[in-house]
Amino acid sequence: MKKIYIALLFIVGLVLVAVFSTAAYLKFYLPDIAKSPEITVEQTIERVERGRYLANHITVCMDCHSTRDWSKFAGPLAGNFGGGGERFDQEMGFPGTIYSPNITPYNLADWTDGELYRTITTGVNREGKALFPVMPYHDYGKMDKEDIYSIIAYIRTLESVETTNPERELDFPVSLLVNTMPVEAEHRTKPAESDRLNYGQYLVSASGCVHCHSQRDKGATVPGTEFGGGMEFGQPAGILRTPNITPHEKTGIGSWSQEAFVSRFKLYADSTYEAPTVTLADFNTPMPWGMYAGMKESDLEAMYIYLKSLKPIDHAIERFQKN
Repeated sequence: MKKIYIALLFIVGLVLVAVFSTAAYLKFYLPDIAKSPEITVEQTIERVERGRYLANHITVCMDCHSTRDWSKFAGPLAGNFGGGGERFDQEMGFPGTIYSPNITPYNLADWTDGELYRTITTGVNREGKALFPVMPYHDYGKMDKEDIYSIIAYIRTLESVETTNPERELDFPVSLLVNTMPVEAEHRTKPAESDRLNYGQYLVSASGCVHCHSQRDKGATVPGTEFGGGMEFGQPAGILRTPNITPHEKTGIGSWSQEAFVSRFKLYADSTYEAPTVTLADFNTPMPWGMYAGMKESDLEAMYIYLKSLKPIDHAIERFQKN
């Protein structure tokens, strides 16, 4: 009996050593990402304008890194441009509470271009801290390197906003697992605009459409649900679910024409459009329609062509579930 007891203690001891060793590895040795490169991004007019277009209408950096007026439909921008502070929490399906950082010179003036590049494309900041992929750095790491340089060039032109935002609070064990999430960038060359299908795929990836238009579990996309909709957003009125944007004829956008798809976005670019007021009893949408509306029609057409090429997913969505 004594030998059995000693054997059990030995096994428990081994398990504890393994657990603590794994936790120490996750906390102190990861993320394993190369140091920030020594680069200097030249702020040419072309780069700044390309970065402005990307950050405001494709990657929509300014959507999360600014304040949105949620008393209006689709939460149009309402100041604090680049100052951050947008909150992502458990009600939105995230494993903790995360705040977008200030990306104006007030916070980033002493960052090198290489540090910005590494943060945007790998998810590791200048202090070596792994970011939770609310910002889809996995997608940005697959963009054309020149587009990333353009975003950096544009960010450098923002006016300083003097705000300091709270630190994130991730739930355990994600607070440790987050260190496994960053990966080295694997850039691809931006396809020619004439290559409509592949260029559309590039834009859809850069826009992060898949992250909201899929089912999510602890902030990660559930494999097999990509673009099929179903991500849940908790709101005072109830639960809002994102639509299916695969080309399924009945439950997706299979019956949509290209013109209808483009018009759905361009509606919000009309100079006469004014976002209606939304009360706590109404559903709102996190989709930044006002920002995506600024995309070129040719870019929206390319995205439509790519989305229509996807495998149709038969997934009927109950969009609005009242409390």
